[in-house]
Amino acid sequence: MVISFAIFVVVEVLPGDVAKMMLKQTATEDSLHRIREELGLYRPWYQRYFEWMIGVFQGDLGQSYVMGVPVTEVVGRKMIHSLSLALFALVFGIPFAVLMGIWAGVKPDGLADRIMTVVGMVGISLPEFVTGVLFMLIIGSWLGWLPPSSIMLPGESPWSRPEILVMPALTLTVVMFAYIMRMTRANVMDVMQSPYVRTAILKGIPMRQVIRRHVLPNSMLPTITIIAANLGYMLGGLIIVENVFAYPGLGQLLLWAIQQRDFPLLESLVLIIAGTYAVSNLIADLSYAALDPRIRVG
Repeated sequence: MVISFAIFVVVEVLPGDVAKMMLKQTATEDSLHRIREELGLYRPWYQRYFEWMIGVFQGDLGQSYVMGVPVTEVVGRKMIHSLSLALFALVFGIPFAVLMGIWAGVKPDGLADRIMTVVGMVGISLPEFVTGVLFMLIIGSWLGWLPPSSIMLPGESPWSRPEILVMPALTLTVVMFAYIMRMTRANVMDVMQSPYVRTAILKGIPMRQVIRRHVLPNSMLPTITIIAANLGYMLGGLIIVENVFAYPGLGQLLLWAIQQRDFPLLESLVLIIAGTYAVSNLIADLSYAALDPRIRVG
């Protein structure tokens, strides 16, 4: 309730008039008054808020002011596109980042560690739109390996042309890889210096077994926090990436809703993003208990 109220208040104080955005140059005082009356903009804010929340609990997110269709219908199509992009990046990005972090942490100051450190620093330093433009320039234009944009025709699915997912997913993966790899590397290096790991190595236990039984369960807890935060980012932070590649997902829809002052659509999108962060943090807490028996006992 607190999050939904905060979202509603922030959207309400946004400058701009949705009626003027809808009518544009054809706006007159009578037509503006009629549109505001039809949309219920003259009603008290608390009445509109409670009606919106009752609809949310019933699975009804309202109707888009500009498009005139149910919000669930619009969001449903775009969510499938964004989830496809996020899944594509997560499946390839997280395992690779964790493996590279473990490799660099087990063998610090080696060639692999230095390469991963440089890649991580570059990935963190470059904004997403810079990384995306570089991919478009090098991979799309110079080499011609992939299409430079991810525009889809009406009714087309991203999985009918998976190549349009590659460059947006790579752009997301670069930032995600940098954070997850660096966190995994630092945690593995700390655990490798712990007494119980040194004792296991001195007993002659194979290094693979030491890493699997002792290093990973104790070094992955902070990494899970970063992964959980990235789950929320993948759905809510797609605005820049989707607009760079013209990919029709939730991020592009959110920016369009802000520009058009489509309040029901905007409120629903922000609520979905906030809910994603909450669910991802819940998954992280459950993962803590699965990896660390001390948490289950406590």
